Amino acid sequence: MADEYVGAISLELDSREIEVTEVSVNIQTGRKLVKTMNKSGRAKGFARGVEEIEIDVTAVVPLDGEVDWKGIEGAKITTTPISGSGGKRTSYQDCFTTSVGRQYTVDNEARINLKMNALREVIE
Repeated sequence: MADEYVGAISLELDSREIEVTEVSVNIQTGRKLVKTMNKSGRAKGFARGVEEIEIDVTAVVPLDGEVDWKGIEGAKITTTPISGSGGKRTSYQDCFTTSVGRQYTVDNEARINLKMNALREVIE
């Protein structure tokens, strides 16, 4: 039996789907090591904090009109299994842009590099 891998990735902006070529997700759990002064010379535990979801997105710039990349708020990024049989989709909801960069290649393809944060991760 073959393994199933994540396939399609979509970025939804105001009911419009943007072609995404690359996504990198980094989740900071918010937990921090608590160092104490004790005779064993090691930490005794951790403290819980606020989780942060950071997402790096590379998207193709659409020809039909310019998107306000700096003003993105409330976007949704979804990763979907290729065949859809038994795999789970993962959605990052309420995404907003924190940084925007542009990239041009020899193949005449303009791309936009976005640094985003998400407020929720939902596994469907």
